[in-house]
Amino acid sequence: MNFARIRYDVSSAFGLAFDSVRAHKLRSFLTLLGVIIGVASVILVGSAVEGLGVYAAQSTAKAFGADTFLIAQVASAGRMTRKEYLEKLRRNKEVRQEDVRYLEGVTGETTIYSPYRQRSADVKREGAILEDAAIIGVSAAMVQIRDIVVVEGRFFTEQEEKTRQNAAVIGHEVKAMLFPTGGSPVGGTVKINGIDFTVTGVQEKLGSAFGRSLDNSIYIPQSAFTRLWGTGRGIAVYGKPKPETRISLDDALDVTRSALRTRYHTQPGKPDNFDTLTPDAIRGFLDTMLALIAAVVVPVTCISLVVGGIVIMNIMLVSVTERTREIGIRKAVGARHSDVMMQVLSESVLMSTAGGALGVLLGAMLTQVLSRIFEITLTITLPYVGLALFVSSGVGIASGWYPAKRAARLDPIVALRSE
Repeated sequence: MNFARIRYDVSSAFGLAFDSVRAHKLRSFLTLLGVIIGVASVILVGSAVEGLGVYAAQSTAKAFGADTFLIAQVASAGRMTRKEYLEKLRRNKEVRQEDVRYLEGVTGETTIYSPYRQRSADVKREGAILEDAAIIGVSAAMVQIRDIVVVEGRFFTEQEEKTRQNAAVIGHEVKAMLFPTGGSPVGGTVKINGIDFTVTGVQEKLGSAFGRSLDNSIYIPQSAFTRLWGTGRGIAVYGKPKPETRISLDDALDVTRSALRTRYHTQPGKPDNFDTLTPDAIRGFLDTMLALIAAVVVPVTCISLVVGGIVIMNIMLVSVTERTREIGIRKAVGARHSDVMMQVLSESVLMSTAGGALGVLLGAMLTQVLSRIFEITLTITLPYVGLALFVSSGVGIASGWYPAKRAARLDPIVALRSE
């Protein structure tokens, strides 16, 4: 095999292709436009999908906790059918405050626990009102379980919880609405259901997660929550392995499940008669949803590349018709079938590759601009860049193949007679 000859043929073909593209700049640009837009669309969609994944992971960590698990009568990462929900209500036990004390007594050496209850209520202070604030009843241990960061003051203490003090740790939105004059709200009071609560701390600003504000929450002791709304029909329990034990989340959850199965007299081999939820389960559900979105949206976006390929094929057919006499002369002086095919095909590949590169550049620029304007996370990843370039190059080869075959089959005598 003569590699020097092959290298010369390829370089000559691409040289002729480059001259042809440069000779028809406007037509070439309009031809490339479909590929540029198609590749940029793939990059943008891929960035949005990856950005959603990052946002989901961050939101899960903020709203749920990075190394925590949840136990409740019914807990699910995704939507359940009514039948599934009713089945869980029928089968599962209600988790109660006594169960939390039992878990602390049996597995408290390795795991931290906190009850969790939530209600929506209006919060008032000196004429100002915040509607539908999230009132969350927990134990003092919740500050460790969910890694709650208090930027002003402190979280309420175990002693305040045991003595049923009306203490409150407020979110950033609560502070802005009820303490608009500035200054620290620590030591001030807010009214929940007409009862005064003393602010002991302000939580760091969290923003929103899954479309819900995390800054309109107020943490109060579980004992105070019970005094406001009674014992209720059941609670949720958050748990986290103690850092000093160095056991994993899964190990802590297994110990807790074993303890609860014993307390609820669950038969061996039978499923748990309570629900558990972990960050991995939430992320797994979200990853599945994002994969489904990508599986639908990305192929649809790639259709624009196919449209761009059709435009390239059409222009290449026109180009072959315009250069029929030139092709006839080349074949008459000894150009081979493969030489003519290479000339036409290289022009098609050159245009599609150039369009792909420009599309990647445009997609990257738009990603950066949109990220800054809308303050959202858009992440460009190599797999989507590779996919866009691969499809655009493939489109170039497929689009140029038929015009190249047609040009190579021209009869030199007929071609020379054309005008």
